[in-house]
Amino acid sequence: MKVYVLNGPNLGRLGTRQPEVYGATTYAELAEHLVETGRGLGFDVHVRQTEHEGEMIEWLHEAADAKAPVVLNAGAWTHYSYAIADAAALVPLYVEVHISNVHGREEYRQRSVLSAKASGIIIGCGVGGYDLALAHIASLGLDA
Repeated sequence: MKVYVLNGPNLGRLGTRQPEVYGATTYAELAEHLVETGRGLGFDVHVRQTEHEGEMIEWLHEAADAKAPVVLNAGAWTHYSYAIADAAALVPLYVEVHISNVHGREEYRQRSVLSAKASGIIIGCGVGGYDLALAHIASLGLDA
């Protein structure tokens, strides 16, 4: 089964961006790890990252058309992008992931416009949250 792991702005800077908050794992290391982890779960994982909102929307449309689940870390768009929320709502299921504990950070980070339609939300588990999201999707026993 194809599974998309979609990442929003600044996530390509993992490993160098505030490592005290986001950890030392680089984006390249994370992407490689997720492809391997997905393979072990029987998934064909496609990991992508963008700084451009329209591109993220197009990827969500692609996932919706493919009826593929999504692991979604929309970064800052989580808190205000109704366009991404609308596109994510078209996907058969998505798991919202946040590397840091957003509830222990700035007030604006504590609200998500994506959460209402998410199948699950994983917060504050570091990059291991992506593994938990893939495990959740696997546990659902979806048909390819």
